[in-house]
Amino acid sequence: MESNLAYVDKIIEAEIKDFSATFLKDYCDPKGKKISNITNKGNNIFIAALGKEISVYSTLMRSLDSSLGKRLEKIAKLIAEKNYVVKNGVKGYIPAESINAIATLLEKYHNHSKKPETDDLLSVYKSSNDGKTVESHEVSDYYLTLKSDTRQKFLIELKIGGDLDNKKAESEKRALLQQYVVLRNSKEIRNGDNVKIFFCTAYNKNGEDAKWTQQRVRQFFCDSEIKVGKEFWNFFCNSPMGYEVVKSSYLKHAHFLKDVLKEIVEHFVSA
Repeated sequence: MESNLAYVDKIIEAEIKDFSATFLKDYCDPKGKKISNITNKGNNIFIAALGKEISVYSTLMRSLDSSLGKRLEKIAKLIAEKNYVVKNGVKGYIPAESINAIATLLEKYHNHSKKPETDDLLSVYKSSNDGKTVESHEVSDYYLTLKSDTRQKFLIELKIGGDLDNKKAESEKRALLQQYVVLRNSKEIRNGDNVKIFFCTAYNKNGEDAKWTQQRVRQFFCDSEIKVGKEFWNFFCNSPMGYEVVKSSYLKHAHFLKDVLKEIVEHFVSA
């Protein structure tokens, strides 16, 4: 592991240990808040007929997918904080002209009369000094400023899973465009600052070396606005080795979670 990325391993180890302990408590502590999940699943005669172990595992997998996703988001934020100033919103002004320009642009994407391009950001940005404006505070998954070069700023929408609900692609792009305009019209921006927007996922549902092909998302985002799997982790780690370090570290510490899952299953099967 590269010495300048040693912090990644420490973050992942601490978070996976804590997550595993919490997950175990939720299911095995007498007052665990998720015990009813197992009981309710056992009341499903169609699942229960397959055996108690299958019933418990099916419950755990559904719970794990959601809970682990939230913890991975936390891990991503902790990693990002080593390299970026991290905020979760932007405050500034959005001109009425920009609101109209965004609506027009999205309609062109929607009816396939235009493909997304990086320069589309320039077409929706209008200065707050021109015409009617609305003060706005836009919530963002991540608003990042690179510590080593504070002129570089990024607005991020992150879906920790491998894809994005097709129905949400347009709304996600709208949100990012609005955040972009508000940020550009805020006091944080100086001459020479560079602002980019990205849609990110933590892994590639098609396989890490395969082309990520969710066409509904690509209808609203160009290639340069998408960071999937390896590109996402490299970006948050600010290193071309970021993904490999994250993957290696997670595999090294995943045994904490595997042991807990086994313990939970044995707890309920033997009850």
